Amino acid sequence: MAQQLHVELVAVEEKVWTGEAEMVVARTTEGELGVLPGHAPLLGQLAEPSQVRIKQAGGQQIAYDVAGGFLSVTGEGVTVLAESATPATPAR
Repeated sequence: MAQQLHVELVAVEEKVWTGEAEMVVARTTEGELGVLPGHAPLLGQLAEPSQVRIKQAGGQQIAYDVAGGFLSVTGEGVTVLAESATPATPAR
């Protein structure tokens, strides 16, 4: 089994999603960032508007449109603290 990241996506008033993932991709003010297990610790400000994509085991991907907030990477996993987060609508 491949290494996994523990991911928490939290909006101001609720925990939106939590679980294990192979990779997290987010757009910060410094550019798009991909986080894999073992990534160096960091704190980044999310770009506005932005999208957070979570790749789960088996290739399934979920995405959330987020407004404002931060991305924190630690040895324990990834936490996204957003002002708001809603499921992204699929591209047509």
